[in-house]
Amino acid sequence: MSDPTQGIDVDRTGALPPPAGRPAPPPAGAAAYPGWSSPGEPLGSVAQHPQPRAADGEPHVPAADPQPHGPAPAGPWAAPPSGARRRHARPARRSGVPVVLAALVAGLLGGLGGGVLAQVLAGDPAPVTQGRGTGALPEPVPVVVAPDGSIPGLSRAVLPSVALISVGAGGNDGQGSGFVIREDGYVLTNHHVIAASTTGGGITVTLPGEEPVRAEVVGSDPAYDIAVLKVDRTGLAALPFADPDAVEVGQTVVAVGAPLGLDSTVTSGIVSAIDRPVVAGQSEDVSYINAIQTDAAINPGNSGGPLLDLAGNVVGVNSAIAQMPSSALAPAGSIGLGFAIPAEQAERTATQLIETGTSQHPVMGVHIDLQYTGDGARVLVESSSGAPAVIPGGPAESAGVRPGDVIVSVDGTRIRDSQHLLVVLRSYAVGDTVEMVLRDDAGDERTVSITLAGSGG
Repeated sequence: MSDPTQGIDVDRTGALPPPAGRPAPPPAGAAAYPGWSSPGEPLGSVAQHPQPRAADGEPHVPAADPQPHGPAPAGPWAAPPSGARRRHARPARRSGVPVVLAALVAGLLGGLGGGVLAQVLAGDPAPVTQGRGTGALPEPVPVVVAPDGSIPGLSRAVLPSVALISVGAGGNDGQGSGFVIREDGYVLTNHHVIAASTTGGGITVTLPGEEPVRAEVVGSDPAYDIAVLKVDRTGLAALPFADPDAVEVGQTVVAVGAPLGLDSTVTSGIVSAIDRPVVAGQSEDVSYINAIQTDAAINPGNSGGPLLDLAGNVVGVNSAIAQMPSSALAPAGSIGLGFAIPAEQAERTATQLIETGTSQHPVMGVHIDLQYTGDGARVLVESSSGAPAVIPGGPAESAGVRPGDVIVSVDGTRIRDSQHLLVVLRSYAVGDTVEMVLRDDAGDERTVSITLAGSGG
């Protein structure tokens, strides 16, 4: 069956680029995996362009972390942190028609737009897991006005907590969105928003009705596209995160942020799908999102802003949008296909960044064969360029994974390729145990249990 969505572009909502006439800054150079080889060839062309203002090379790399040449490492592994809670994945939801959205830079009329593009991977979605991983953020201070279940009530309650993020002097390097997650000045946004900085002009956070205040970067994780900022303010109204099990397809959601630099903008829609595998960014700055899809209008500049339910809980962090193919001079914008990082993943990563300045990625300890073109992800048949197929002493070896095994499914989710495997694994936390179906070179299948270890961000 042909893919009915082939040709749709998926674009990170991005940080707004410099004003017209000012050259766009070069792509951000922060590596998604310091010391590791860059991820492999994406499903489509991927690039990063800021948007204009309006008025582990270690032998252990996360499984299915693709590389352009040689094996795809499955990530440095380490013993799970003490006290980490084990979560049990919910049954995988089926996505129906497989979707592959090619990545392509698409500009907006008058030079507005363009961002880091994303790809939605084909195949069954990854499972959503439960719990808080290494720990939850402190209980947020209640919002000033309690939502009354209506969109106007929600807007009154949450707008004071949603910020305009300006990068560079006067926002000349870019602008995006963010929101307060702790009353003592911690603000969450996307990594690709703050990565737009090229001039050293710093980052400022502007809350509605307040003067701009300089922000420091507490930590940033390109692989999850999450960053945490700190401002010298207290008594802020923090937004709570939603229970991941309460998110349902069809429920009403509201996106708040600064699309095209228009701060305090509220748009509404529904949750269109959940567990949508999305890969966004450039080869050295790639994020892997088991995304929430929404038809709420999301545009360049919405990046880092919250997607909320009607009770004022953060369901997800807006990060990417789909667009119809267009030339650099043709208009482009939201077509009702937006993607948000699930609240659980965002909260877990933010907590780790605040506590340690880095974050952990769940890994299984194998290297993947990028030359394999069949369904699933195949472990290297033999060591290549000094990279062992199965990391000695790692979680996969302990579970009985062998060189040449094909990973067919994870907790019931069928794996289509190495990138899809990485998206699926990234939806779990370090210390989670997953059931994997493996197929050997004789075609026989077996099931193993693997407890995921940790790889530093």
